[in-house]
Parts: sequence; structure tokens; C-alpha cells
Amino acid sequence: MGVTILSDLGAEILIPVCAIVGIGFALVQWVLVSKVKLLPARESSPANNAGKNGFNDYLIEEEEGINDHNVVLKCAEIQTAISEGATSFLFTEYQYVGVFMVAFAVLIFVFLGSVEGFSTSSQPCTFDKTRICKPALATAVFSTISFLLGAVTSVVSGFLGMKIATYANARTTLEARKGVGKAFIVAFRSGAVMGFLLAANGLLVLYIAINLFKLYYGDDWGGLFESITGYGLGGSSMALFGRVGGGIYTKAADVGADLVGKVERNIPEDDPRNPAVIADNVGDNVGDIAGMGSDLFGSYAESSCAALVVASISSFGINHEFTAMLYPLIISSVGILVCLITTLFATDVFEIKAVKEIEPALKKQLIISTILMTVGIAIVSCIALPSSFTIFNFGSQKVVKNWQLFLCVAVGLWAGLIIGFVTEYYTSNAFSPVQDVADSCRTGAATNVIFGLALGYKSVIIPIFAIAVSIFVSFSFAAMYGIAVAALGMLSTIATGLAIDAYGPISDNAGGIAEMAGMSHRIRERTDALDAAGNTTAAIGKGFAIGSAALVSLALFGAFVSQAAISTVDVLTPKVFIGLIVGAMLPYWFSAMTMKSVGSAALKMVEEVRRQFNTIPGLMEGTAKPDYATCVKISTDASIKEMIPPGALVMLTPLIVGIFFGVETLSGILAGSLVSGVQIAISASNTGGAWDNAKKYIEAGASEHARTLGPKGSDPHKAAVIGDTIGDPLKDTSGPSLNILIKLMAVESLVFSRFFATHGGLLFKI
Repeated sequence: MGVTILSDLGAEILIPVCAIVGIGFALVQWVLVSKVKLLPARESSPANNAGKNGFNDYLIEEEEGINDHNVVLKCAEIQTAISEGATSFLFTEYQYVGVFMVAFAVLIFVFLGSVEGFSTSSQPCTFDKTRICKPALATAVFSTISFLLGAVTSVVSGFLGMKIATYANARTTLEARKGVGKAFIVAFRSGAVMGFLLAANGLLVLYIAINLFKLYYGDDWGGLFESITGYGLGGSSMALFGRVGGGIYTKAADVGADLVGKVERNIPEDDPRNPAVIADNVGDNVGDIAGMGSDLFGSYAESSCAALVVASISSFGINHEFTAMLYPLIISSVGILVCLITTLFATDVFEIKAVKEIEPALKKQLIISTILMTVGIAIVSCIALPSSFTIFNFGSQKVVKNWQLFLCVAVGLWAGLIIGFVTEYYTSNAFSPVQDVADSCRTGAATNVIFGLALGYKSVIIPIFAIAVSIFVSFSFAAMYGIAVAALGMLSTIATGLAIDAYGPISDNAGGIAEMAGMSHRIRERTDALDAAGNTTAAIGKGFAIGSAALVSLALFGAFVSQAAISTVDVLTPKVFIGLIVGAMLPYWFSAMTMKSVGSAALKMVEEVRRQFNTIPGLMEGTAKPDYATCVKISTDASIKEMIPPGALVMLTPLIVGIFFGVETLSGILAGSLVSGVQIAISASNTGGAWDNAKKYIEAGASEHARTLGPKGSDPHKAAVIGDTIGDPLKDTSGPSLNILIKLMAVESLVFSRFFATHGGLLFKI
């Protein structure tokens, strides 16, 4: 169909080089963060402190007691406690998840191997009967290997993210003594370490796997890329447990700490007298950092796999055009370079001097990365694609031009930015929606809850239109491949997205450490400002994750329908319609499980915190220490036990439906869960985010309006805390986990599509 400007060798050099550059950049950022020492500094002379502002820095440092050795030691001690708590929880979680991983790997091998009765002889290819392809047993073996690779990469991504976050939290607190700009840079650099490591590792492992599998598969690219889909399944199945388990952990501790500490005892957030305070800070790292890392890695792996599967049965795969075949990976490679330049803008070009500059700086990251990435995609589409080619479109081949594919990726990229900004509008306390929610607290918690729910439902409208437009444009131009690359476009700036997202929990932890170490009110104000901006960016991150999940699962759905040889999905046939209506119910069932899990774990936590306040003499006076370990244990036990039922629901549904009802009903289930899951996920995340920031708006008292509602401890503030507490499981457990539900069921159906098409639908065969 035409040749590409970039040679195969060029593509094979470009991808690993970009990945290694990403890892190198992450290590450089880590070295810069580690320069902030967690040991008491020796007395320093004024001459050493004459920074950009001459003596001003020195005066601030003196004023904030920078040479107070006790504060530094206390910060180091608290950081160690948080890090140990997070590490021990993740190790416990990974033991359970490891058992599941091995069991599911065996299941993949047995099911896929049985498609041709474990035959080792070669078969005619599915999409081209004139050619001979590798046996189904090979697909079973390689799918199992790629599943394990994806699972291990996902776990490592989450674990590294957590380690970096717990390494940086106290350092951010200590830098806050020198001013908000210094603290921002430490928190942001640490987020960047996680973002770049995850993006680069995900890309590198996938690239190496493709090249190793190619040694066996040779020219059978259909079989090669079909077996690679296991990589996405491994990534997302680990993300599910990380998200649900971490979400239950963090919110049980948060709700328990808030209800007893702030509402009943009238003590500040993160007060060291509160027994649940360490568990709460641990939770930020295992839920928001490790869970989010695994989740976005899963999205990235799946969108790459969906694009590769469709491309392998299009002209790229049929004519063995390796550079064009690797187009999805080249986009991700260029994304790493774009994010690297963007990060330098935040850390080295624009200096933050005031609190009000924090949120705009983070927004600039999104805008700069999107603009640069648009240029990057144009260049990649020009050099890595032939001018004209064909894309598989449900049985026929559709002729596509390279500029059309550029538009598919770009529309996904810009849709992501729109979703991010709409999310910010509805969850940031700088805008009227959150201020209206805060104002409704005047009349108590009930009106606050009503306003918050209404805000969440309303916030769904524009993101859904953005997703709809990107689906229409990308499908019109390049069928299902267009949708897969649109999802990749949205995720192409994943390193920046994750840096912004991880920044939030790191700042939150930094504020907690400042409170527990007994630092001055001014330092807590600075960390609160960082945290409030982090709350909004976390909501933006969730918006990206949900938007990309919608596109990814639709692309996987298309790949599944192609692989299972379904010509049309007809909603009017009863087989499909029952799937549709049951699929639409699944997100509600899943949300009910996760919400109730948080509720019952929080109940135990509240009882334990109350017990300690009532039975430990001198705890309220600050003369006795609370028993933090018991609260950490309650959160750990609850989350491990409670993550299994929701996980089983998601993992077993496609298997049960595919085996007993067949591929048509399963296609209905996937479509139904996608349509309802996206709506609930967006509204849940935004409702929770708005309630949280309405509470922070009252606490900060930055405007005249906010001061009429405060101060902390007033009736409107207590109503806001109750709203925030209700929103916690919505925004940090159910909402973010739902995007994994819709992706995971789709990728699992794709991996098992051959088995379901051959042996499925037992009930209809009777």
C-alpha cells in the first residue's frame, strides 16, 4: 500500500531509546528529591541562604524554625511509620493476588489450549484460510506468559509509585518551611518519578515481549498479537485488586478518623492524638498512588493491545509492515519525550512564588503536554505510516489515509483535555459549582448531600459528549482501530497525567506530617494549599482514567467482536438484549459491594477510635500516645477480605456468560456495562471531589463568603465534613474502580474469545 519514511530498524531503535530516556529522567528527578535531607541540618550561615530573593529566604527559614532538630526527627519518624504501614499492606495484598494470578494463568492455559483440543499441529489462519498459522496451544502458552508479564509489571508499577510517594512526603513537609514553591517542586518531581517509570516500563516490557514472541511466531502476526492481549488482562486484573483493596483501606481509615476526630472530638485533621491518623496517611499511598498507578498502566496496556490486535488483521499485519504495526508504541514513545519537556516547564521554567499559582501551574502542564503532543502525533503519523492503507472493519477492509489516523489520535488527546477541564470546573473550589455546595451547608448536611449529588449528575453531560464525538470521528475515519488509537491519544501524555495525579496524595501526606510533627500554623496553611490543588488534580486524573477506559473498552469490544467472528450485534435479538440489560446492572452491583465494604470497615474503625478516646487516659490532653497499630490492622484486614467479592464479580461474569450463554449475550453484557459504568464512575468521582473541596473551601476561609460559613468546628463546617465523608468511598473506591470493571470485562472477553466462540453458549445448545 506504500512505504513508511521511518525504517523498521529506526522504529526498533526509537521505541527502546525513548523508554530508557524516560527511566533515566525518572532517576534524575529522584536524585533531585533525595537531596532534601531527612536529618537535622547543621546551623547554616546567612550567606549560604541568599537564594533568588537574597536575605528573604534566610528570614523565612529562621522564622519557621528551620534549625529545629526535633521537628526534622519527628518528620522522619512519622514518614517511617507511614512507609512501613504501606509496604506491609501491599505485601499482604500481593500474597493474595499472587495466588489468584497463578490460578488464573492456569485457567487461561487450559481454556485457550482446549480450543483445538490441545493439538500441536498448525492450523489454517482464521482471517486468511490460504495461510497456515501456529497452533492454538501456542496462543495458550504465550497468552499465559503475557498475562503474567502484565500482572507483574502492574504490581511493580504500583509498588514503585508507593515507595516514591512515601519517600517524598516528609521531604515536601520540610521544604514547605522555605516556602510553598520549594514544597511544590519536591511533590511534583516525586510524582514525575512515578509517571515516567510507569510509562517507560509499560512500553519497554511490551516492546520486548513483542520481539521475543516474534522469534517463535515468525510471519504469523495474527497469532502473535492475539497472544499479546494477555498483557492487558494481566495489567488490569492486578489494578482491580489494587484499586478496590487500596480504596477500601484508605476510606475506612479516612471516614473513621474524620467522624470521631473532627465531628465528635473537634480536633483538627491529622491530629497526632487521633488513633486512625497513621492508617489514613498510609491509605493515601496504597489507594491513590499504588491503585492509580496500576489502573492507568492497565488502560495503557489494553489500548495498545486493542490497537495491535486490529492492526494485525489489517494491511499492516497482512503485508508485514513492522513500523506501521508499531504505530501505537511509537505514539507512546513520543509521548514520553513530550512529557519530559513539559515537566521541565513546571520544575525549571516557571517558578511558583504564591499559593494562587499552584493550580494554574498544574493546568499549564496539561495544556502544554497536549499542544506539544499534537505536533508529535502529526510527525509520527507522517513518518511511521504509509500514505494509504487498509484497516479491518468487521469482515471488510476499509481504506484509510495517514492524516485520518492523525485526527483519530488527536481527537482522543483533546477529548482528554476537555474532560480534565470540565472535571476541574465541577470539583475545584475556585468555581461556582463547589461554592454553591459549600453554601448549601448553611442549612445542614441534608442540603449539602442533595446539592452534591446534583452536581455529580450534571458533571456527566459534557464528558459524555466529548467521548461521543471522539468515538464518532475516530470510528468514521478508521473503524475500531481509530477508537483504539484515540484511547492511546488520551493516554499518550500518561507520564504528565500521573505526575499531576501522584502530586495530590504526596501533598496530602505532607500536610498530615506537618500537623503530627507540631509544625506552625503557617506551614500547615502551605501544605493545605498544595493539598487543595492536589484534590482537584486527582479528580482530573480520575476523569482521564474514566474517559480513556470508555474508549479502551469500546476498542476491546470491537476487537472481541472481530475475533469471535460475530458479524453484527443486533440489540433486537433476545440473546443480546438480556445481556445488555444485565450488563447495565453490573456497575450498580459492583458499587453496592464496594460502598458497603467501606461502610462496614469504617464502622469497625469508628468503634476502635471511640474506644481509644474513652479508655486511654490522657489521650485527649496529648500526654498519652494512641495505639496506631490496631487501626492499621483493622484497615488491612477489612480491605483484604472485602476486595475478593467485587473482584470475583468482575472476573467471573465474562467466563460464566461466555461459557453458558455464548458470545452474543456476552457482547450485550460488555455494551451494557460500558454504557452505565462510565456515567456512574464520572458522577461518583465528581460528587466526592466536590464535597471534599467544599469542606476545604470553608476551612481555608480565603474569601468573604467562605468566612461567613466557617471557622472549623462551626455547624456549616460539620455539615461539610459529613458530605466529605459520604463522598470518600464514592470518589476513591467505587468511582475509580468502575473504570477497571468496564475495561477488564472487555479485555478478558477478548483473551477468551476463541474459547467462547468454539465451546461457549452451552445453554442454547441443549
